[in-house]
Amino acid sequence: MPRDALLSYLRSIALIAEKDMRIYYTKPPVLMFGFLFPLFMFLAFSLGRSADLHTLFPGLAAMFVFFVASSVGPLITPWEKRAGTYERLLSFPVTVNTLILGDVVAGMLFGIIINIIILTAGIAAFGYSVSFIGVLIIALSLMLGAFCFSALGVLLASPASTNPSNVMLLSNLVRFPLIFISGIFVPIASLQGIARVAAYCSPIAYLVNSFELGLLGSAAIPLLLGWAVLIGFSVVFVLLARTLLKRNLMKGL
Repeated sequence: MPRDALLSYLRSIALIAEKDMRIYYTKPPVLMFGFLFPLFMFLAFSLGRSADLHTLFPGLAAMFVFFVASSVGPLITPWEKRAGTYERLLSFPVTVNTLILGDVVAGMLFGIIINIIILTAGIAAFGYSVSFIGVLIIALSLMLGAFCFSALGVLLASPASTNPSNVMLLSNLVRFPLIFISGIFVPIASLQGIARVAAYCSPIAYLVNSFELGLLGSAAIPLLLGWAVLIGFSVVFVLLARTLLKRNLMKGL
């Protein structure tokens, strides 16, 4: 791709992401399902229990990344289709790929911004001794995980629907099972049989594993393998979202 064309493509993605950030970051469903819900879930799990939060925090931090990054995408497409602005965007010199990546970047940045605060507070509160390498592992894992989960959110918004509540229902039907099979509440190393196989099928498990390595110094899955799987899931989610959106556009949906 020529340099000017590449710069124009990246600028289009940045403009769409900036538009999404301005409009959707403060929407009540985004704040509720992206931030408040995992916060209340964390408090419900931790208060009044004898759980070792020092050990569990990496998984709980990964849960925050998952909910926050995937909460923006399921709302953008149905809201814009209902308002009639989705077709207007496509009338400009942008493609479906540009729209998808712009929406993914918006969710990714939302996840990164919120979870930098959460991770910093957790490291200070639980007294982790994190090396420079650990910080790099956490930072890169956060970026990969936020992109992956944001792409999942955009994929969940791809079915032909102009009702955000329908998309959020589908989103929660997918997200909740992933939470409970991902080694967040039970370490992956202690899972056996089908439970362990199911954990490996969840992208959240690989972010939990990376955070455990960065914060605790040990992990059940090799780091590079975990990063590769997160990248693979991201590619699959983006390609599936593109396929569904193009098919719906051809049908006029």
